[in-house]
Amino acid sequence: MVITQTPFRMSFFGGGTDFPGFFNEYGGSVISTTFDKYCIVTVSHLPRFFEYSNQITYSIIERTKNVSDIQHPAVREAMKYMKMQEIRMDYEADLPARSGLGTSSSFTVGMLNAFYAIKGKCADKMKLAEDAIHVERVLCNESGGVQDQIAAAFGGLNRIDFSSEGYTVNPIIIGKDRKRELNENLMLFFTGFSRFSSEIAQQQEKVTHDKTKELKEMLHLVDEAQDVLTSKCSLLEFGKLLDYTWKLKRGITDKISTDSIDILYKKAIDAGATGGKLLGAGGGGFLLFYVEKDKQKVVREALKDLLYVPFEFENSGTRILYYKSEDYEL
Repeated sequence: MVITQTPFRMSFFGGGTDFPGFFNEYGGSVISTTFDKYCIVTVSHLPRFFEYSNQITYSIIERTKNVSDIQHPAVREAMKYMKMQEIRMDYEADLPARSGLGTSSSFTVGMLNAFYAIKGKCADKMKLAEDAIHVERVLCNESGGVQDQIAAAFGGLNRIDFSSEGYTVNPIIIGKDRKRELNENLMLFFTGFSRFSSEIAQQQEKVTHDKTKELKEMLHLVDEAQDVLTSKCSLLEFGKLLDYTWKLKRGITDKISTDSIDILYKKAIDAGATGGKLLGAGGGGFLLFYVEKDKQKVVREALKDLLYVPFEFENSGTRILYYKSEDYEL
């Protein structure tokens, strides 16, 4: 049996520049962090006492005789890719899916980590990220960028750079006290709306060439944000940049924001938030705001109808919580 723990991520800057259609030509960069909300994947081989050969438990329970009959695309394709058979797998998460936190990619990374381990193999973080990208973007043919898989695998507060040659992950060098201040000034709220990010990503891919100017500016903001984080200037500038990048992003397609989200965003700004953004591809999920401590009570009151979610940054990325080798023969 193997149990893996994989964090969710929040992306601050550069979202959209991690689409191959953009970064293969212009390069791309994002700044993101993982935080202390996780998905747990448990995998073991299924004893041969049942009429079915695989049991996959997530929001539903799937029991199948053949891997090809599994309905969950990522599970089905990952099992084929890894040549997994007779599997019992359970998925649990601290936060809901389709909410802008890269939950599906965290699940795929955690699942692959478990599959390698149950085969007695140790896959490094780069291998897990690349395999997860291959499963989701190639085998499942899902639209979207490639930052989520990398963030979930590596963990931490990082700048991730993309090019036609591949990607690099570089930690943001920031002092402990300054990093704590950043963490404490960020507020996360659940809008209650959920959406399929791949649908919004499809729209974004279609307009990539028409929105090159905006995406290049979002790419430039990554440099500015890194300068703010690593310098001695006020972190208030980080909040202002969040506001600016959100306004750029919401102009890429009309699917990214909604009237309801715009109203919630304005409420937070009017209550004292410096800036913020909707996390993920857009359309719903979690709103993140930069709010100075003396204004946080007022912002919480303004958004009292939303669920407030405290969090702390984490640095581990995907990891194995429990491992017990199994004797298994086809």
